[in-house]
Amino acid sequence: MSASEDSQNLAVKHQLSAGHPAPVEKRADLTDGDGDGDHILESLGYVPELQRNRSTLQVAFMAFVLASIPYGLSTTLSNPITTGGPANIIWGWLAVSALIVCVALSLGEITSVYPVAGGVYYQTFMLAPMRWRREAAWVCGWLYVIGNISITLSVIFGTTVFLVSCINVFESSPGVGVLAGEPYQVFLIFVGLTLLSNAVSALGNKWLPWLDTAAIFWTFAGVIAIIITVLVMAKDGRRDASWVFTHFENNSGWTDGWAFCVGLLHAAYATSSTGMILSMCEEVRKPDVQVPKAMVLTVCINTVAGMLFLIPITFILPDLKYLADLASAQPIPPTIKAAVGSSGGAFALLIPIIVLGIICGIGCITASSRCIWAFARDGAMPGSKWWVIVNKRLDVPLNAMMLSMVIQLLLGLIYFGSSAAFNAFANVGVLTLNAAYATPVVINLLTKRRQVKNAKFPLGKLGYLANFVAVA
Repeated sequence: MSASEDSQNLAVKHQLSAGHPAPVEKRADLTDGDGDGDHILESLGYVPELQRNRSTLQVAFMAFVLASIPYGLSTTLSNPITTGGPANIIWGWLAVSALIVCVALSLGEITSVYPVAGGVYYQTFMLAPMRWRREAAWVCGWLYVIGNISITLSVIFGTTVFLVSCINVFESSPGVGVLAGEPYQVFLIFVGLTLLSNAVSALGNKWLPWLDTAAIFWTFAGVIAIIITVLVMAKDGRRDASWVFTHFENNSGWTDGWAFCVGLLHAAYATSSTGMILSMCEEVRKPDVQVPKAMVLTVCINTVAGMLFLIPITFILPDLKYLADLASAQPIPPTIKAAVGSSGGAFALLIPIIVLGIICGIGCITASSRCIWAFARDGAMPGSKWWVIVNKRLDVPLNAMMLSMVIQLLLGLIYFGSSAAFNAFANVGVLTLNAAYATPVVINLLTKRRQVKNAKFPLGKLGYLANFVAVA
């Protein structure tokens, strides 16, 4: 970055603290111009630096990849199995999905007014009253950044743990997997996947929309292959429909009500990436229209994909106590192995989920690097001048990406002290991201939705209902 470009961006990023946003009506007019979103970005006080190379479908596909439903629902399935069984798996997924639809609608409406890579923290700043907008945006921004990094870490670490469990469908002796899964082995695999995912995200940026598109077809082909095979073979038999949809079995030691709520973290983890796509707003053509549509469309697709995956898997679940007590906390590999009766066949069916986990990690790295870059652009991070630099050859915020990668590798060392590290990373990510998503929605309600009255993605009379449900 040249000195002139650097000084220009330093001047632009402080416009956020000036507290003088362009009128909503003016922004709406600007987006009717060339349609590439740069006019509206400039009206909000920023210089366009990233290429807009994604269409509505491509950004929807990326949002789908960020959730990667079969992967997300597989790696955390031990939660509802332990805290309620089938009833928690099926109805918990539907309940959380209904809430996430309202989150997507609420954030989509706000994003159609403020389509900036800063996402929810920038929206918080613009919606909040002048006297405390900077403080609110700062808190929301750090929640958003921590959530992005934590979820990205949990995805890559989750893929690592899942891969180890998949390898161990092959046994050296009855009940003993071929890979010991020592902490150093798990950590080395994690490092390898982290480096691979960051390399693909950085070096293959222009090809990522096509990778996301391929992931859609890969996902549905993989899910279809898995559900048909396990239902047809079902070596250990099939559960009846009554058990699948109504059986509640709590093996957690907590009260049933509390256990059910804890089990919802399974679905919450799989849908926690909903708002991460906002960080891609400055790489999308007509983001004020495309990003909101993509978010809502993706949540609906994910809900259906989740049911298509969870219902057949629940029909062939073995003994729940056995699954709850697994040392790996990964019930999908042994469940599929029991259904097909073959280690090789089980591993072949698990490959689509492993690959999807890797692609999900790449997508999360891409989104989180934009989140860090945007926060640094507004001068809110220590060392912002380093993290705000965009590599012109790769067209990515490479420094921000490397910062995120180093933090993740360092946090991965926690696994040497606790095998529960994956759950900790996932829980922190879910809680911080959802708190960040709720912040602009709450402020929108408190200000009587005045700032979204001319939104390109209007909710109209349904807005209050969607907002209330989203923050419930």
